[in-house]
Amino acid sequence: MSSLGGTEYEFPPDILALIQKARDAERLAQRETARRQYHTVLGKLDRSTPPRAVASIMRWIGRTHIDDAAVDAALDCFTSALTISQQAEDRPGVAHAYNLMAIAHQQRGDLDEAERWYQRAHDTAHEVDELALTAMIDQNLGTLANIRGDLELALAHYRSSLSAYRTLGMPQRVGPLLNNLGMLYTDLRKWKDAEGAYDEATEQCIACGDIGARIMVEVNRAELWIARRDFTVARASCDTALELATQSDDARALGETYKHYGVIARETNDHPQAEVFLGRAISIADERGDLLLAAEAAREQAELFQRQDRNRDTLISLNRAHRLFTQLQAKLDLADIDRRMDRLETMFLEIVRRWGASIESKDQYTQGHCERVTDYAVRLANAARFDEGTIFWFRMGALLHDVGKIAVPSEVLNKPGKLTLEERALMEQHPVAGVELLAGIDFPWDIRPMVRHHHEWWDGSGYPDKLAGENIPLSARILCIADVYDALTTDRPYRQGYSHEKAMGIMENDVGKLFDPELFGYFREIVDLRVPAHLDTLSAEDAVLALLDELTLQSNA
Repeated sequence: MSSLGGTEYEFPPDILALIQKARDAERLAQRETARRQYHTVLGKLDRSTPPRAVASIMRWIGRTHIDDAAVDAALDCFTSALTISQQAEDRPGVAHAYNLMAIAHQQRGDLDEAERWYQRAHDTAHEVDELALTAMIDQNLGTLANIRGDLELALAHYRSSLSAYRTLGMPQRVGPLLNNLGMLYTDLRKWKDAEGAYDEATEQCIACGDIGARIMVEVNRAELWIARRDFTVARASCDTALELATQSDDARALGETYKHYGVIARETNDHPQAEVFLGRAISIADERGDLLLAAEAAREQAELFQRQDRNRDTLISLNRAHRLFTQLQAKLDLADIDRRMDRLETMFLEIVRRWGASIESKDQYTQGHCERVTDYAVRLANAARFDEGTIFWFRMGALLHDVGKIAVPSEVLNKPGKLTLEERALMEQHPVAGVELLAGIDFPWDIRPMVRHHHEWWDGSGYPDKLAGENIPLSARILCIADVYDALTTDRPYRQGYSHEKAMGIMENDVGKLFDPELFGYFREIVDLRVPAHLDTLSAEDAVLALLDELTLQSNA
Protein backbone atom coordinates (compact mmCIF):
# COMPACT_ATOMS: atom_id res chain seq x y z
CA MET A 1 0.00 0.00 0.00
CA SER A 2 1.49 3.39 -0.89
CA SER A 3 2.35 5.69 1.98
CA LEU A 4 0.38 8.89 2.26
CA GLY A 5 1.43 10.19 5.63
CA GLY A 6 -0.81 11.64 8.26
CA THR A 7 -1.81 14.96 9.73
CA GLU A 8 -1.28 16.63 13.09
CA TYR A 9 -4.87 17.91 13.14
CA GLU A 10 -7.05 16.29 15.80
CA PHE A 11 -10.33 15.29 14.19
CA PRO A 12 -13.49 15.32 16.32
CA PRO A 13 -14.22 11.88 17.83
CA ASP A 14 -17.08 11.04 15.46
CA ILE A 15 -14.97 11.93 12.42
CA LEU A 16 -12.00 10.05 13.82
CA ALA A 17 -14.18 6.96 14.24
CA LEU A 18 -15.19 7.10 10.57
CA ILE A 19 -11.57 7.51 9.51
CA GLN A 20 -10.61 4.51 11.60
CA LYS A 21 -13.33 2.43 9.94
CA ALA A 22 -12.02 3.47 6.53
CA ARG A 23 -8.46 2.53 7.46
CA ASP A 24 -9.63 -0.79 8.86
CA ALA A 25 -11.42 -1.47 5.56
CA GLU A 26 -8.22 -0.68 3.66
CA ARG A 27 -6.25 -3.12 5.78
CA LEU A 28 -8.86 -5.74 4.91
CA ALA A 29 -8.44 -4.87 1.21
CA GLN A 30 -12.05 -3.58 1.13
CA ARG A 31 -11.20 -0.47 -0.84
CA GLU A 32 -14.70 0.42 -2.05
CA THR A 33 -15.92 0.39 1.56
CA ALA A 34 -12.96 2.55 2.58
CA ARG A 35 -13.74 5.08 -0.14
CA ARG A 36 -17.34 5.39 0.99
CA GLN A 37 -16.20 6.05 4.55
CA TYR A 38 -13.71 8.70 3.46
CA HIS A 39 -16.34 10.44 1.33
CA THR A 40 -18.66 10.41 4.33
CA VAL A 41 -15.92 12.12 6.32
CA LEU A 42 -15.56 14.80 3.63
CA GLY A 43 -19.29 15.45 3.79
CA LYS A 44 -19.12 16.03 7.55
CA LEU A 45 -16.29 18.57 7.49
CA ASP A 46 -17.10 22.27 7.92
CA ARG A 47 -15.35 25.56 7.26
CA SER A 48 -13.40 25.30 10.50
CA THR A 49 -11.55 22.22 9.27
CA PRO A 50 -7.92 23.11 8.44
CA PRO A 51 -7.02 22.71 4.74
CA ARG A 52 -4.25 20.24 5.60
CA ALA A 53 -6.87 17.88 7.03
CA VAL A 54 -8.99 18.09 3.88
CA ALA A 55 -5.89 17.47 1.75
CA SER A 56 -5.05 14.39 3.83
CA ILE A 57 -8.48 12.87 3.23
CA MET A 58 -8.21 13.55 -0.51
CA ARG A 59 -4.87 11.74 -0.50
CA TRP A 60 -6.37 8.80 1.39
CA ILE A 61 -9.21 8.51 -1.13
CA GLY A 62 -6.67 8.62 -3.95
CA ARG A 63 -4.72 5.83 -2.27
CA THR A 64 -7.69 3.48 -2.59
CA HIS A 65 -7.99 4.33 -6.29
CA ILE A 66 -4.28 3.62 -6.82
CA ASP A 67 -4.63 0.20 -5.20
CA ASP A 68 -7.57 -0.49 -7.54
CA ALA A 69 -5.49 0.62 -10.55
CA ALA A 70 -7.88 3.55 -11.20
CA VAL A 71 -5.06 5.96 -12.04
CA ASP A 72 -7.15 8.81 -13.49
CA ALA A 73 -9.39 8.94 -10.42
CA ALA A 74 -6.33 8.81 -8.19
CA LEU A 75 -4.64 11.67 -10.05
CA ASP A 76 -7.76 13.82 -9.65
CA CYS A 77 -7.61 13.28 -5.89
CA PHE A 78 -3.87 13.89 -5.64
CA THR A 79 -4.05 17.03 -7.77
CA SER A 80 -6.78 18.41 -5.52
CA ALA A 81 -4.74 17.56 -2.43
CA LEU A 82 -1.64 19.22 -3.90
CA THR A 83 -3.54 22.40 -4.77
CA ILE A 84 -5.04 22.61 -1.27
CA SER A 85 -1.65 22.07 0.38
CA GLN A 86 0.09 24.63 -1.83
CA GLN A 87 -2.56 27.26 -1.14
CA ALA A 88 -2.29 26.58 2.59
CA GLU A 89 1.54 26.66 2.40
CA ASP A 90 1.54 23.21 4.00
CA ARG A 91 5.00 21.96 2.94
CA PRO A 92 4.67 18.47 4.47
CA GLY A 93 1.34 18.10 2.68
CA VAL A 94 2.95 19.25 -0.57
CA ALA A 95 5.71 16.65 -0.14
CA HIS A 96 3.16 13.86 0.42
CA ALA A 97 1.17 14.99 -2.64
CA TYR A 98 4.33 15.03 -4.78
CA ASN A 99 5.08 11.46 -3.71
CA LEU A 100 1.59 10.36 -4.65
CA MET A 101 1.69 12.11 -8.00
CA ALA A 102 4.87 10.14 -8.67
CA ILE A 103 3.19 6.87 -7.71
CA ALA A 104 0.28 7.59 -10.06
CA HIS A 105 2.56 8.43 -13.00
CA GLN A 106 4.61 5.33 -12.26
CA GLN A 107 1.49 3.18 -12.33
CA ARG A 108 0.47 4.80 -15.60
CA GLY A 109 3.86 3.88 -17.03
CA ASP A 110 5.47 7.31 -17.38
CA LEU A 111 8.61 6.49 -15.43
CA ASP A 112 10.54 9.65 -16.32
CA GLU A 113 7.68 11.81 -15.08
CA ALA A 114 7.40 9.67 -11.96
CA GLU A 115 11.09 10.15 -11.24
CA ARG A 116 10.72 13.92 -11.54
CA TRP A 117 7.86 13.92 -9.01
CA TYR A 118 9.83 11.66 -6.66
CA GLN A 119 12.76 14.08 -6.77
CA ARG A 120 10.47 16.99 -5.88
CA ALA A 121 8.99 14.93 -3.08
CA HIS A 122 12.40 13.91 -1.76
CA ASP A 123 13.74 17.49 -1.80
CA THR A 124 10.65 18.87 -0.07
CA ALA A 125 10.56 16.08 2.53
CA HIS A 126 14.23 16.65 3.33
CA GLU A 127 13.59 20.40 3.59
CA VAL A 128 10.87 19.92 6.24
CA ASP A 129 12.65 17.01 7.96
CA GLU A 130 9.94 14.45 7.09
CA LEU A 131 12.03 11.33 7.79
CA ALA A 132 9.15 8.89 7.41
CA LEU A 133 8.23 10.29 4.01
CA THR A 134 11.87 10.18 2.94
CA ALA A 135 11.88 6.46 3.76
CA MET A 136 8.69 5.97 1.76
CA ILE A 137 10.16 7.76 -1.24
CA ASP A 138 13.24 5.54 -0.97
CA GLN A 139 10.94 2.51 -1.11
CA ASN A 140 9.14 3.89 -4.14
CA LEU A 141 12.42 4.64 -5.90
CA GLY A 142 13.34 1.02 -5.27
CA THR A 143 10.17 -0.06 -7.03
CA LEU A 144 11.00 2.29 -9.92
CA ALA A 145 14.49 0.82 -10.25
CA ASN A 146 13.02 -2.69 -10.15
CA ILE A 147 10.63 -1.85 -12.97
CA ARG A 148 13.53 -0.54 -15.05
CA GLY A 149 15.46 -3.76 -14.46
CA ASP A 150 18.15 -2.27 -12.20
CA LEU A 151 17.78 -4.86 -9.45
CA GLU A 152 20.90 -3.93 -7.49
CA LEU A 153 19.82 -0.27 -7.27
CA ALA A 154 16.35 -1.42 -6.22
CA LEU A 155 17.89 -3.56 -3.49
CA ALA A 156 19.90 -0.60 -2.17
CA HIS A 157 16.78 1.60 -2.01
CA TYR A 158 14.74 -1.10 -0.28
CA ARG A 159 17.40 -1.76 2.34
CA SER A 160 17.76 1.95 3.07
CA SER A 161 14.00 2.31 3.44
CA LEU A 162 13.73 -0.78 5.65
CA SER A 163 16.42 0.52 7.99
CA ALA A 164 14.62 3.86 8.29
CA TYR A 165 11.23 2.25 8.99
CA ARG A 166 12.73 0.17 11.77
CA THR A 167 14.56 3.14 13.26
CA LEU A 168 11.38 5.23 13.16
CA GLY A 169 9.29 2.42 14.68
CA MET A 170 6.91 2.01 11.72
CA PRO A 171 6.01 -1.71 11.70
CA GLN A 172 2.98 -1.10 9.48
CA ARG A 173 5.39 -0.15 6.68
CA VAL A 174 7.81 -3.01 7.22
CA GLY A 175 5.51 -5.82 6.00
CA PRO A 176 4.76 -4.37 2.54
CA LEU A 177 8.41 -3.44 2.05
CA LEU A 178 9.58 -6.94 2.98
CA ASN A 179 7.08 -8.22 0.41
CA ASN A 180 8.85 -6.08 -2.22
CA LEU A 181 12.19 -7.45 -1.06
CA GLY A 182 10.88 -11.00 -1.35
CA MET A 183 9.89 -10.42 -4.97
CA LEU A 184 13.26 -8.86 -5.73
CA TYR A 185 15.18 -11.72 -4.12
CA THR A 186 13.06 -14.15 -6.16
CA ASP A 187 14.04 -12.33 -9.37
CA LEU A 188 17.68 -12.55 -8.25
CA ARG A 189 17.17 -16.27 -7.46
CA LYS A 190 18.30 -15.69 -3.88
CA TRP A 191 15.88 -18.26 -2.56
CA LYS A 192 16.77 -18.22 1.14
CA ASP A 193 16.71 -14.42 1.28
CA ALA A 194 13.30 -14.45 -0.41
CA GLU A 195 11.95 -17.02 2.07
CA GLY A 196 13.22 -14.96 4.99
CA ALA A 197 11.69 -11.76 3.63
CA TYR A 198 8.29 -13.38 3.10
CA ASP A 199 8.31 -15.06 6.52
CA GLU A 200 9.04 -11.79 8.31
CA ALA A 201 6.58 -9.91 6.09
CA THR A 202 3.84 -12.34 7.14
CA GLU A 203 4.64 -11.81 10.82
CA GLN A 204 4.56 -8.03 10.43
CA CYS A 205 1.30 -8.05 8.45
CA ILE A 206 -0.41 -10.29 11.01
CA ALA A 207 0.83 -8.12 13.88
CA CYS A 208 -0.48 -4.96 12.19
CA GLY A 209 -3.71 -6.57 10.94
CA ASP A 210 -2.86 -5.66 7.34
CA ILE A 211 -4.84 -8.32 5.46
CA GLY A 212 -4.37 -6.72 2.05
CA ALA A 213 -0.58 -6.79 2.31
CA ARG A 214 -0.61 -10.29 3.76
CA ILE A 215 -2.62 -11.58 0.79
CA MET A 216 -0.02 -10.24 -1.64
CA VAL A 217 2.76 -11.79 0.44
CA GLU A 218 1.11 -15.21 0.00
CA VAL A 219 0.54 -14.61 -3.72
CA ASN A 220 4.19 -13.71 -4.21
CA ARG A 221 5.39 -16.51 -1.94
CA ALA A 222 3.53 -18.93 -4.24
CA GLU A 223 5.46 -17.51 -7.19
CA LEU A 224 8.72 -18.16 -5.33
CA TRP A 225 7.85 -21.83 -4.81
CA ILE A 226 6.61 -22.21 -8.38
CA ALA A 227 10.01 -20.92 -9.54
CA ARG A 228 11.63 -23.52 -7.28
CA ARG A 229 9.20 -26.17 -8.59
CA ASP A 230 7.94 -27.12 -5.13
CA PHE A 231 4.29 -27.18 -6.12
CA THR A 232 3.03 -28.56 -2.82
CA VAL A 233 4.29 -25.52 -0.89
CA ALA A 234 3.19 -23.20 -3.71
CA ARG A 235 -0.34 -24.63 -3.55
CA ALA A 236 -0.46 -24.10 0.22
CA SER A 237 0.37 -20.41 -0.26
CA CYS A 238 -2.33 -20.16 -2.92
CA ASP A 239 -4.83 -21.77 -0.54
CA THR A 240 -4.09 -19.13 2.11
CA ALA A 241 -4.25 -16.30 -0.42
CA LEU A 242 -7.54 -17.60 -1.84
CA GLU A 243 -9.16 -17.82 1.59
CA LEU A 244 -8.10 -14.31 2.59
CA ALA A 245 -8.86 -12.75 -0.80
CA THR A 246 -12.32 -14.34 -0.87
CA GLN A 247 -13.11 -13.03 2.61
CA SER A 248 -12.05 -9.50 1.67
CA ASP A 249 -13.40 -9.64 -1.91
CA ASP A 250 -9.98 -8.65 -3.27
CA ALA A 251 -10.44 -9.28 -7.00
CA ARG A 252 -6.87 -8.34 -7.90
CA ALA A 253 -5.45 -10.97 -5.54
CA LEU A 254 -8.01 -13.56 -6.64
CA GLY A 255 -6.93 -13.17 -10.25
CA GLU A 256 -3.25 -13.59 -9.38
CA THR A 257 -4.03 -16.60 -7.21
CA TYR A 258 -6.03 -18.36 -9.92
CA LYS A 259 -3.17 -17.74 -12.36
CA HIS A 260 -0.77 -19.45 -9.96
CA TYR A 261 -3.21 -22.33 -9.42
CA GLY A 262 -3.34 -22.74 -13.20
CA VAL A 263 0.45 -22.90 -13.51
CA ILE A 264 0.67 -25.41 -10.65
CA ALA A 265 -2.00 -27.62 -12.26
CA ARG A 266 -0.27 -27.43 -15.65
CA GLU A 267 3.13 -28.31 -14.20
CA THR A 268 1.64 -31.27 -12.33
CA ASN A 269 -0.08 -32.49 -15.54
CA ASP A 270 -3.63 -31.69 -14.45
CA HIS A 271 -4.40 -29.98 -17.75
CA PRO A 272 -8.22 -29.76 -17.43
CA GLN A 273 -7.95 -28.05 -14.04
CA ALA A 274 -5.21 -25.77 -15.34
CA GLU A 275 -7.50 -24.58 -18.13
CA VAL A 276 -10.26 -23.83 -15.63
CA PHE A 277 -8.01 -21.82 -13.31
CA LEU A 278 -6.33 -19.83 -16.07
CA GLY A 279 -9.74 -19.09 -17.58
CA ARG A 280 -10.87 -17.66 -14.23
CA ALA A 281 -7.76 -15.50 -14.01
CA ILE A 282 -8.38 -14.14 -17.51
CA SER A 283 -12.04 -13.40 -16.71
CA ILE A 284 -11.09 -11.45 -13.59
CA ALA A 285 -8.36 -9.57 -15.46
CA ASP A 286 -10.78 -8.62 -18.23
CA GLU A 287 -13.40 -7.44 -15.73
CA ARG A 288 -10.85 -5.26 -13.93
CA GLY A 289 -9.04 -4.05 -17.04
CA ASP A 290 -5.82 -5.53 -15.64
CA LEU A 291 -3.69 -5.78 -18.80
CA LEU A 292 -0.65 -7.30 -17.10
CA LEU A 293 -2.58 -10.12 -15.44
CA ALA A 294 -4.52 -10.79 -18.66
CA ALA A 295 -1.29 -10.95 -20.68
CA GLU A 296 0.48 -13.21 -18.18
CA ALA A 297 -2.49 -15.57 -17.90
CA ALA A 298 -2.84 -15.77 -21.70
CA ARG A 299 0.85 -16.61 -22.01
CA GLU A 300 0.53 -19.38 -19.41
CA GLN A 301 -2.57 -20.62 -21.22
CA ALA A 302 -0.61 -20.76 -24.49
CA GLU A 303 2.01 -22.92 -22.83
CA LEU A 304 -0.74 -25.23 -21.57
CA PHE A 305 -2.25 -25.60 -25.05
CA GLN A 306 1.18 -26.14 -26.57
CA ARG A 307 1.77 -29.11 -24.30
CA GLN A 308 -1.55 -30.55 -25.46
CA ASP A 309 -0.62 -30.12 -29.16
CA ARG A 310 -3.54 -27.71 -29.58
CA ASN A 311 -1.75 -25.63 -32.18
CA ARG A 312 -4.59 -23.33 -33.17
CA ASP A 313 -5.57 -22.61 -29.55
CA THR A 314 -1.92 -22.00 -28.72
CA LEU A 315 -1.64 -19.36 -31.42
CA ILE A 316 -4.87 -17.68 -30.32
CA SER A 317 -3.56 -17.39 -26.76
CA LEU A 318 -0.10 -16.31 -27.91
CA ASN A 319 -1.58 -13.60 -30.09
CA ARG A 320 -3.75 -12.36 -27.23
CA ALA A 321 -0.74 -12.25 -24.92
CA HIS A 322 1.37 -10.51 -27.55
CA ARG A 323 -1.31 -7.89 -28.19
CA LEU A 324 -1.66 -7.15 -24.46
CA PHE A 325 2.07 -7.01 -23.84
CA THR A 326 2.38 -4.67 -26.82
CA GLN A 327 -0.20 -2.37 -25.22
CA LEU A 328 1.74 -2.53 -21.97
CA GLN A 329 4.99 -1.86 -23.80
CA ALA A 330 3.46 1.29 -25.25
CA LYS A 331 2.21 2.38 -21.82
CA LEU A 332 4.96 1.13 -19.55
CA ASP A 333 8.72 1.45 -19.84
CA LEU A 334 9.24 -1.99 -18.33
CA ALA A 335 12.44 -3.95 -18.83
CA ASP A 336 10.55 -7.08 -17.81
CA ILE A 337 7.92 -6.52 -20.51
CA ASP A 338 10.67 -6.59 -23.15
CA ARG A 339 11.95 -9.89 -21.77
CA ARG A 340 8.45 -11.34 -21.80
CA MET A 341 7.92 -10.21 -25.39
CA ASP A 342 11.13 -11.97 -26.40
CA ARG A 343 9.93 -15.15 -24.72
CA LEU A 344 6.57 -14.89 -26.48
CA GLU A 345 8.18 -14.50 -29.89
CA THR A 346 10.34 -17.55 -29.24
CA MET A 347 7.17 -19.49 -28.42
CA PHE A 348 5.56 -18.21 -31.64
CA LEU A 349 8.39 -19.58 -33.76
CA GLU A 350 8.39 -22.88 -31.92
CA ILE A 351 4.66 -23.53 -32.24
CA VAL A 352 4.44 -22.33 -35.86
CA ARG A 353 7.38 -24.52 -36.88
CA ARG A 354 5.81 -27.48 -35.11
CA TRP A 355 2.45 -26.87 -36.78
CA GLY A 356 4.17 -26.56 -40.15
CA ALA A 357 5.97 -29.85 -39.56
CA SER A 358 2.71 -31.56 -38.62
CA ILE A 359 1.19 -30.37 -41.91
CA GLU A 360 4.11 -31.82 -43.85
CA SER A 361 3.90 -35.12 -42.00
CA LYS A 362 0.61 -35.68 -43.82
CA ASP A 363 2.37 -35.36 -47.18
CA GLN A 364 5.24 -37.78 -47.76
CA TYR A 365 6.50 -35.84 -50.79
CA THR A 366 7.22 -32.46 -49.22
CA GLN A 367 9.22 -32.93 -46.02
CA GLY A 368 11.08 -29.71 -45.19
CA HIS A 369 9.21 -27.71 -47.81
CA CYS A 370 7.85 -25.07 -45.42
CA GLU A 371 11.26 -24.37 -43.85
CA ARG A 372 12.98 -24.12 -47.24
CA VAL A 373 10.31 -21.87 -48.70
CA THR A 374 10.48 -19.72 -45.58
CA ASP A 375 14.24 -19.36 -45.94
CA TYR A 376 13.99 -18.27 -49.59
CA ALA A 377 11.03 -15.98 -48.90
CA VAL A 378 12.67 -14.25 -45.93
CA ARG A 379 15.82 -13.60 -47.97
CA LEU A 380 13.68 -12.11 -50.72
CA ALA A 381 11.65 -10.03 -48.24
CA ASN A 382 14.90 -8.64 -46.84
CA ALA A 383 15.97 -7.70 -50.36
CA ALA A 384 12.59 -5.97 -50.77
CA ARG A 385 13.48 -3.92 -47.65
CA PHE A 386 10.95 -5.30 -45.20
CA ASP A 387 11.75 -4.02 -41.71
CA GLU A 388 12.89 -6.36 -38.94
CA GLY A 389 9.54 -6.46 -37.14
CA THR A 390 7.65 -7.23 -40.34
CA ILE A 391 10.16 -9.94 -41.26
CA PHE A 392 9.43 -11.76 -38.00
CA TRP A 393 5.69 -12.05 -38.74
CA PHE A 394 6.32 -12.62 -42.46
CA ARG A 395 8.30 -15.68 -41.36
CA MET A 396 5.22 -16.91 -39.45
CA GLY A 397 3.10 -16.60 -42.58
CA ALA A 398 5.65 -18.41 -44.72
CA LEU A 399 5.85 -21.30 -42.27
CA LEU A 400 2.05 -21.60 -42.25
CA HIS A 401 1.38 -20.91 -45.92
CA ASP A 402 0.22 -24.49 -46.55
CA VAL A 403 -1.80 -24.91 -43.36
CA GLY A 404 -4.92 -25.46 -45.49
CA LYS A 405 -3.47 -28.78 -46.72
CA ILE A 406 -4.88 -30.23 -43.51
CA ALA A 407 -8.27 -30.13 -45.27
CA VAL A 408 -7.02 -32.01 -48.36
CA PRO A 409 -7.48 -35.81 -48.28
CA SER A 410 -4.23 -37.73 -47.79
CA GLU A 411 -4.84 -39.85 -50.88
CA VAL A 412 -4.86 -36.67 -52.97
CA LEU A 413 -1.79 -35.21 -51.27
CA ASN A 414 0.18 -38.42 -51.70
CA LYS A 415 -0.98 -39.42 -55.17
CA PRO A 416 2.15 -40.27 -57.21
CA GLY A 417 0.64 -39.47 -60.59
CA LYS A 418 -1.18 -36.60 -62.22
CA LEU A 419 -4.27 -35.30 -60.44
CA THR A 420 -7.72 -35.54 -61.99
CA LEU A 421 -9.70 -32.36 -62.53
CA GLU A 422 -11.72 -33.11 -59.40
CA GLU A 423 -8.57 -33.74 -57.38
CA ARG A 424 -6.97 -30.57 -58.66
CA ALA A 425 -10.09 -28.64 -57.64
CA LEU A 426 -9.74 -30.08 -54.13
CA MET A 427 -6.06 -29.13 -54.05
CA GLU A 428 -6.79 -25.60 -55.20
CA GLN A 429 -9.09 -25.09 -52.22
CA HIS A 430 -6.24 -25.34 -49.72
CA PRO A 431 -5.48 -21.57 -49.64
CA VAL A 432 -9.11 -20.81 -48.75
CA ALA A 433 -9.18 -23.65 -46.23
CA GLY A 434 -6.02 -22.24 -44.67
CA VAL A 435 -7.55 -18.81 -44.18
CA GLU A 436 -10.64 -20.39 -42.63
CA LEU A 437 -8.45 -22.40 -40.27
CA LEU A 438 -6.67 -19.23 -39.16
CA ALA A 439 -9.92 -17.32 -38.59
CA GLY A 440 -9.96 -15.96 -35.06
CA ILE A 441 -6.17 -15.94 -34.78
CA ASP A 442 -5.35 -12.24 -34.93
CA PHE A 443 -1.64 -12.16 -35.66
CA PRO A 444 0.04 -8.80 -34.95
CA TRP A 445 0.88 -8.73 -38.67
CA ASP A 446 -1.83 -10.18 -40.89
CA ILE A 447 -0.47 -13.38 -42.47
CA ARG A 448 -3.76 -14.41 -44.07
CA PRO A 449 -3.06 -12.73 -47.44
CA MET A 450 0.06 -14.90 -47.73
CA VAL A 451 -1.94 -18.04 -47.01
CA ARG A 452 -4.78 -17.17 -49.39
CA HIS A 453 -2.86 -15.69 -52.30
CA HIS A 454 0.49 -17.51 -52.60
CA HIS A 455 -0.81 -19.30 -55.74
CA GLU A 456 -1.96 -16.11 -57.48
CA TRP A 457 0.05 -15.32 -60.63
CA TRP A 458 1.09 -11.98 -62.03
CA ASP A 459 -1.06 -12.35 -65.16
CA GLY A 460 -4.20 -13.28 -63.21
CA SER A 461 -4.21 -16.98 -64.11
CA GLY A 462 -3.62 -18.26 -60.58
CA TYR A 463 -6.03 -19.20 -57.81
CA PRO A 464 -8.21 -18.89 -55.77
CA ASP A 465 -9.21 -15.31 -56.70
CA LYS A 466 -7.38 -14.78 -60.02
CA LEU A 467 -5.79 -11.57 -58.76
CA ALA A 468 -3.27 -9.93 -61.08
CA GLY A 469 -0.28 -7.62 -60.80
CA GLU A 470 -0.03 -5.40 -57.77
CA ASN A 471 -3.51 -6.43 -56.67
CA ILE A 472 -1.76 -9.53 -55.35
CA PRO A 473 -0.42 -8.69 -51.87
CA LEU A 474 3.34 -8.12 -51.90
CA SER A 475 3.93 -10.80 -49.27
CA ALA A 476 2.10 -13.37 -51.41
CA ARG A 477 4.07 -12.39 -54.54
CA ILE A 478 7.29 -13.00 -52.63
CA LEU A 479 6.04 -16.32 -51.32
CA CYS A 480 4.94 -17.43 -54.79
CA ILE A 481 8.47 -17.13 -56.16
CA ALA A 482 10.00 -18.99 -53.23
CA ASP A 483 7.30 -21.67 -53.37
CA VAL A 484 7.76 -22.39 -57.07
CA TYR A 485 11.54 -22.45 -56.82
CA ASP A 486 11.40 -25.07 -54.07
CA ALA A 487 8.83 -27.09 -56.03
CA LEU A 488 11.14 -27.26 -59.03
CA THR A 489 14.39 -28.01 -57.19
CA THR A 490 13.11 -30.67 -54.78
CA ASP A 491 13.28 -34.41 -55.50
CA ARG A 492 10.03 -36.28 -56.02
CA PRO A 493 9.42 -40.06 -56.23
CA TYR A 494 8.68 -39.68 -59.95
CA ARG A 495 11.68 -37.43 -60.84
CA GLN A 496 14.76 -35.81 -59.46
CA GLY A 497 14.67 -32.15 -58.59
CA TYR A 498 15.81 -29.82 -61.33
CA SER A 499 19.18 -28.17 -61.00
CA HIS A 500 19.27 -24.58 -59.86
CA GLU A 501 20.11 -23.47 -63.40
CA LYS A 502 17.27 -25.37 -65.05
CA ALA A 503 14.71 -24.27 -62.46
CA MET A 504 15.74 -20.65 -62.82
CA GLY A 505 15.63 -20.96 -66.60
CA ILE A 506 12.04 -22.19 -66.48
CA MET A 507 11.06 -19.42 -64.08
CA GLU A 508 12.94 -16.74 -66.04
CA ASN A 509 10.76 -17.32 -69.09
CA ASP A 510 7.62 -16.61 -67.07
CA VAL A 511 8.66 -13.37 -65.42
CA GLY A 512 5.82 -10.95 -66.05
CA LYS A 513 3.41 -13.85 -66.53
CA LEU A 514 3.62 -15.76 -63.29
CA PHE A 515 6.04 -13.64 -61.28
CA ASP A 516 6.43 -10.00 -60.31
CA PRO A 517 9.32 -8.77 -62.54
CA GLU A 518 10.85 -6.49 -59.91
CA LEU A 519 10.76 -9.14 -57.20
CA PHE A 520 12.18 -11.77 -59.51
CA GLY A 521 15.07 -9.42 -60.19
CA TYR A 522 15.83 -9.41 -56.46
CA PHE A 523 15.44 -13.19 -56.36
CA ARG A 524 17.88 -13.60 -59.25
CA GLU A 525 20.51 -11.70 -57.28
CA ILE A 526 19.83 -13.66 -54.10
CA VAL A 527 20.30 -17.08 -55.66
CA ASP A 528 23.22 -15.99 -57.87
CA LEU A 529 21.54 -16.80 -61.18
CA ARG A 530 23.70 -18.43 -63.81
CA VAL A 531 21.39 -19.68 -66.59
CA PRO A 532 23.09 -21.93 -69.16
CA ALA A 533 22.72 -20.77 -72.75
CA HIS A 534 20.86 -23.88 -73.90
CA LEU A 535 17.99 -23.06 -71.54
CA ASP A 536 17.53 -19.58 -72.91
CA THR A 537 15.65 -21.09 -75.86
CA LEU A 538 13.00 -22.78 -73.70
CA SER A 539 9.69 -21.47 -75.02
CA ALA A 540 7.37 -19.53 -72.77
CA GLU A 541 4.60 -22.02 -73.52
CA ASP A 542 6.84 -24.97 -72.57
CA ALA A 543 7.91 -23.19 -69.41
CA VAL A 544 4.33 -22.59 -68.36
CA LEU A 545 3.36 -26.20 -69.06
CA ALA A 546 6.38 -27.52 -67.19
CA LEU A 547 5.65 -25.30 -64.26
CA LEU A 548 1.97 -26.18 -64.21
CA ASP A 549 2.86 -29.86 -64.25
CA GLU A 550 5.24 -29.45 -61.32
CA LEU A 551 2.73 -27.43 -59.34
CA THR A 552 0.06 -30.03 -60.01
CA LEU A 553 2.19 -33.00 -59.05
CA GLN A 554 3.84 -31.60 -55.93
CA SER A 555 1.25 -31.20 -53.23
CA ASN A 556 2.69 -28.62 -50.86
CA ALA A 557 3.47 -25.76 -53.26
